[in-house]
Amino acid sequence: MSIAPGAATRLEKAAFDNGFDQDLGRDGGWLAFTSTHASLKVWLLAQEGGPMVAAFSRADVGLGLADLGTPGHPEMPPDAAASLVVETVPNLNRLLRRAYQLARTLPHQLLRDFEQKTAGMPRATEAERLVVQRVGQDVFRAGLMDYWDGKCAVTGLAVPELLRASHIKPWAECETDAERLDVFNGLLLAPHLDAAFDRGFITLSDAGELLISPVLSIGARRLLGLDEPLQVRGLAEGHGAYLPWHREKWFKRG
Repeated sequence: MSIAPGAATRLEKAAFDNGFDQDLGRDGGWLAFTSTHASLKVWLLAQEGGPMVAAFSRADVGLGLADLGTPGHPEMPPDAAASLVVETVPNLNRLLRRAYQLARTLPHQLLRDFEQKTAGMPRATEAERLVVQRVGQDVFRAGLMDYWDGKCAVTGLAVPELLRASHIKPWAECETDAERLDVFNGLLLAPHLDAAFDRGFITLSDAGELLISPVLSIGARRLLGLDEPLQVRGLAEGHGAYLPWHREKWFKRG
């Protein structure tokens, strides 16, 4: 597959519209792009009126995109780690946008952002350490907004001002900044779910099913909207490092 002349403009627009703002030109027949805000390189191909192929430089990002396309081109660029085929421009936009979001959060990108923002900041006093912590919490929230696409992981609520960045293993219980700022150690939740999760009234199975504490009465469950089965969709393997801790250490079992 090569790039049809009329398709190049569409590919360029899709790349720029979804965060890949640096045009690297042609690379073995592919159009190549990267981003000033995310550590990811993408390559694009398309035929006139035919499918489009996107290849990515990071395998971890590729894993997170598996449900947005079909297995990709048999002859990827030498530096590519994954590729996917999509049939329409809207699907390509969705794929590239998600790739950009994941590249901004995986792996350990939030920790690197935090270290850059706090380099040289004093930490001698409690007040100074609280300032550093607030920076970390802001970085963590921004990362979860990217990872969960600005929506509550359970309800789909998409009002940023109402969403809460909820740690699975709480900040104070984490042993390292790497744990505190691991995007897999967090869920983006609506306020009532965040409060319930933070206090141990709800937790999650490894499959993402919402588990309700027996401490909550039937009436309280109904008022909180927890009387129907609920589930988090989009959990990744990395969340499995934290969910057992929440179930065993934080969840109120009665």
